[in-house]
Amino acid sequence: MFQQPEIMRMAQAMASHAAQRQNAVAQNVANADTPGYAARDLAPFAETYAAEGMALRQTRLGHLGTEGSPAAGLIPREGPGTRSPNGNSVSLETEMVKSVEVKRQHDLALTLYKTSLGVLRTSLGRG
Repeated sequence: MFQQPEIMRMAQAMASHAAQRQNAVAQNVANADTPGYAARDLAPFAETYAAEGMALRQTRLGHLGTEGSPAAGLIPREGPGTRSPNGNSVSLETEMVKSVEVKRQHDLALTLYKTSLGVLRTSLGRG
């Protein structure tokens, strides 16, 4: 029976992470004027991927192994001197940059998926 290749699971996990991160950015923008609101973000995808037990495997000496790391979840994002007088830490400029990063991550996930699907089709003689 066909089992989903690791590269496709990774692309799916990356796209899902990008969607969750875009949601966090949208919440931050929506609460840009809320007094006392702290900007939030997700842990980086590499940490999330490793924490879920889907880390890349070390196959030879010299390859970098991965250690366990915290699971994904919204975490407050703090920077020095970023709070406004009402206690809000959302910077619309930072959120715009984060939004572009998320789009690039999602585009990368789609490219990984399409490329791996093309390789799979070619190997089956249908490409």
